[in-house]
Amino acid sequence: QVQFVESGGGLVQPGESLRLSCTVSGATFSSDAFGWYRQAPGKPRELVASVFKSGVKEYADSVRGRFAISRDTTKNTLYLQMTSVGPEDTAAYYCNYRTLRPNTVWGHGTQVTVSS
Repeated sequence: QVQFVESGGGLVQPGESLRLSCTVSGATFSSDAFGWYRQAPGKPRELVASVFKSGVKEYADSVRGRFAISRDTTKNTLYLQMTSVGPEDTAAYYCNYRTLRPNTVWGHGTQVTVSS
């Protein structure tokens, strides 16, 4: 069973940077595309960044130019570098397959709070 363990969240001020990590077990980056999702209170979960098997990256309009997704195949770890964060980026962040499976298992996520 594939498992995702996210970390790196915290409280940051507007304009600051933060790097999130996601360790993946039970799957490899050569097998599929993976992505970072986020869910703010009262809102549906949204996909914000993806990396395909080929290494091609894709971003939601709301984060393009500010967030960067990367992966370390030796550590089977996915990263999300967040820069110039704003209050609108406050959410719980999760990683998972880019195309969710019918019985998708989610990790606990990591909370990012942007506040002055």
